[in-house]
Amino acid sequence: MLLRVITSTLVVGLAAVAVLGAYVTTQIRDGLVEKRVERILVESARDVDTTQQTFEASPAETPGELQQLVNDQVAALSKLGGESRDILLVRAPGNDSDVFLTPSGEGALLSIITPDLRSKVATGESQYWQHAAEPDGGGPAVVVGASLTLRSAGNYEMYFVYSLADEEATLELIQRVLAFGATVLVVLVVFMTWTVTLQAVRPIRAAARVAARLADGHLSERMRVKGNDEMATLATTFNDMATSLQRQITRMEDLSRLQRRFVSDVSHELRTPLTTVRMASDVLHEARADFAPSVARSAELLATQLDRFEALLADLLEISRIDAGAAQLDFKDHDLGDVVRDQVETLALLASEQGVELRLWMEEGPHIASMDSPRVGRIVRNLLSNAIEHAQEGPVDIAVASTARTVAVVVRDYGVGLSASQVQRVFDRFWRGDPARARTMGGTGLGLSIAREDALLHDGVLEVSGRPGEGASFRLMLPSGSRGLGLREPLPLDMVESDFPEVGPRVVLAAEAEL
Repeated sequence: MLLRVITSTLVVGLAAVAVLGAYVTTQIRDGLVEKRVERILVESARDVDTTQQTFEASPAETPGELQQLVNDQVAALSKLGGESRDILLVRAPGNDSDVFLTPSGEGALLSIITPDLRSKVATGESQYWQHAAEPDGGGPAVVVGASLTLRSAGNYEMYFVYSLADEEATLELIQRVLAFGATVLVVLVVFMTWTVTLQAVRPIRAAARVAARLADGHLSERMRVKGNDEMATLATTFNDMATSLQRQITRMEDLSRLQRRFVSDVSHELRTPLTTVRMASDVLHEARADFAPSVARSAELLATQLDRFEALLADLLEISRIDAGAAQLDFKDHDLGDVVRDQVETLALLASEQGVELRLWMEEGPHIASMDSPRVGRIVRNLLSNAIEHAQEGPVDIAVASTARTVAVVVRDYGVGLSASQVQRVFDRFWRGDPARARTMGGTGLGLSIAREDALLHDGVLEVSGRPGEGASFRLMLPSGSRGLGLREPLPLDMVESDFPEVGPRVVLAAEAEL
């Protein structure tokens, strides 16, 4: 921010100084030239009148006398005007006198007098002037011309060439002074901007550092309050907000800790009575053949529900360990393809009983990653169970592929699907997309939640996509090493049925091989 403000100020300052400098320079130049031209016109008009009076009062009659008169007058005017003025006296274009006089003055000056000026001077009405440049690449000049009558020699034209070198030097000096002043002004403005901006940015930077520390979990971090200005008010307000956040977070952590402890304690306390009930249930289940049909059916239902209850307790204990940060992982290099194949083989028979065909497609080559194999197997098993549950007797496609840094598995069914709102909640604990739908796989409602937590423990991601009536697709991506997930995805999340054969050859399962 500091650099951006200083850069903007510098650009705007330079532009403003350039525009203002150009305007001031133009005004000064025009003023100098205008004043100089006014003095030139007054001086030249006086000298022309004096010359005309001298010519009229002179007794010269012969050409020689007239020539001498002209030369003396031009010399006198040249001496009077100094080095900044040159004079040229030439015969008027319409002069038909028989007396010819040699032009007086520098002949090179005639080259800078335009025909337009000569035609105006020839009218004899007044004196005329124009801007010009001195001969041989000289500086700027002003040319003033007027008509004279020289007795028997007829009409002649007198031109004064005034150099503007002094005005040009004055303008250059003013421009240098303005440039120096503009440079000092820009430096001063930039310095002041840097100082003021730094005073404003320093508390913001301090707030950003404290906010970053708070985000890292250092809830006791606070800003230093100094003075009674707006920045001090900002620091005080920020500290009050941080204190409030710390109080709220601490209360939430306490509540979460109590909740986790309650769940963990309840789960452990239920183990003992559940073991007793399980023993009694096993006895009844084994002797159900001696019972009446209704009693035998009750014994079977009791055994089934106890299985679900034990699974629920196991999942609750696992969630408690994950929430408490006590989950232990045993990382070893495993082939994700082997882990997926084992889970598919395990659930293939159960899937066939539900009328669901499991189809495994695997990219050629190893898919090695450092992982806790039981946990990754549990993720795949939960995804497969969920897909079989909602496949509606359709096929379920599973694809395995990898890149240099990432291994991935996609589980895709073509059943009931998920809406956009359901996609946002599919990993919530105990959430069900359709509460009226009966579970056929005996799930506890925690499988996908635990699967996502297991993926996060591996620094991986578990994603879902779906549309109503078109099925759902789950993708698990795990880093193959310590560098984390790569930018290139091994498999797209939204795969359609025709995409799976392109991944690799279909793997023949053991049950299919026996057939």
